[in-house]
Amino acid sequence: MKLQEIVRTLEARQEKSDLPSISIGDTVRVGVFIQEGNKQRLQPYEGTVIAQHRAGIHTTITVRKVFQGVGVERVFTLHSTCLQSVQVIRRAKVRRAKLYYLRDRVGKSTRLVTRLNSSQAPSL
Repeated sequence: MKLQEIVRTLEARQEKSDLPSISIGDTVRVGVFIQEGNKQRLQPYEGTVIAQHRAGIHTTITVRKVFQGVGVERVFTLHSTCLQSVQVIRRAKVRRAKLYYLRDRVGKSTRLVTRLNSSQAPSL
């Protein structure tokens, strides 16, 4: 067996199949396991997805939130064992692949336009 095949089988074993489809501009709530001493707890982290790097099992998303007036960004590896859940709370209509321009904005200018799904579309 070649080394590449071994690596592929190990990665396929660790890959999560229950992840929702995440796109740029979505507001997500990520459940992260936090280690405190010998205890482990689940901490929710909610923010806007401003970047995504797709690389199979190494896929990452960058989530930004504003906490006490300070912008905080975290990079999450989606197939990591430290992540328990990822929920999409709201979807937004964006025209960029990376939303780094949100770093320079403050207050109401950071809001994104909510995307309407086909089930939410008004009937005429």
